[in-house]
Amino acid sequence: MIRPAPFALACLWLASPVAAEVLLPSGAALRFEERETGGTYDLPIGAHNGDVMPTIRTEGAVLTRAYRIGGTGQSSYQIMLGFRQQLIDDGYDILFECDEDSCGGYDFRFDTDVVHEPEMHVDLGDFMFLSAHVPGDSGMFASVLVSRSASAGYIQVIEVGPRGELPDPTVTSSKAETPETQTAVPQEALGDVGQAMESVGRYVLTDLRFETGSSALGDGTYDSLTDLAAYLKSHPTRRVALVGHTDAEGPLSANIAISKRRATSVLERLVTAHGVPSSQLEAEGIGYLSPLASNQSDEGRTFNRRVEAILVTTD
Repeated sequence: MIRPAPFALACLWLASPVAAEVLLPSGAALRFEERETGGTYDLPIGAHNGDVMPTIRTEGAVLTRAYRIGGTGQSSYQIMLGFRQQLIDDGYDILFECDEDSCGGYDFRFDTDVVHEPEMHVDLGDFMFLSAHVPGDSGMFASVLVSRSASAGYIQVIEVGPRGELPDPTVTSSKAETPETQTAVPQEALGDVGQAMESVGRYVLTDLRFETGSSALGDGTYDSLTDLAAYLKSHPTRRVALVGHTDAEGPLSANIAISKRRATSVLERLVTAHGVPSSQLEAEGIGYLSPLASNQSDEGRTFNRRVEAILVTTD
């Protein structure tokens, strides 16, 4: 049973000997699923040394899934933490865990089972992997592979359990929804930005690039802005606040000022380059008051420097 507890809940329940419950970040989309009632999986249990990679042959019911989390600002490490802890809580022992360097880089990535692009994306410079099993003769094994692109996180989960039937999953949520509380917009028609907006009300524009020491948005096109513009044009009654964030270097007043200028730069690009009505947008900045990660590392500070789109429409 794998359910990354630190995240907002979007629950998939599988009545099978392989998996019972998967809780994922809101806005996570299932991109691939393959189910074998009797299959095999070579589970990595060590790093690739350039010639070979230690594995154990597992057999039984094999369930492979891949998810995409659009707009998340979390690092691969942060995403993996929730899965790791839940495996431990569910009685699994960790057999092996590594990052892109300690796994064996390119050789590891291409010598283990990975769902093909675009359903699963693996950045060779940014991925994490772990394998685990339930001790004894349970026959239960699992692996988790996490990576990300500039604008999304990707998760692959492979689970092996005793040979048997794998019935179709039943989709539930952390709270029962009534017809009155369900969104009126079909999720499959929204795209990544729309799914995030309608489910959690926010989207991290993680592919934006600002000039060094400047609030000016860099030249070029950004997928996140293209998608946000399409969402707003398709839903003209929706309004979005663009909120700038910084790392914790420097005084708060200066950080609030530059974060608002960066958000304003994004607003202007949406209006001038994408034709979004200015009436659907506002720009604010809150400096370092809402970090996504620790400011004690370069990676954390990088993730904290961002602009988010917040849905402010209440109807």
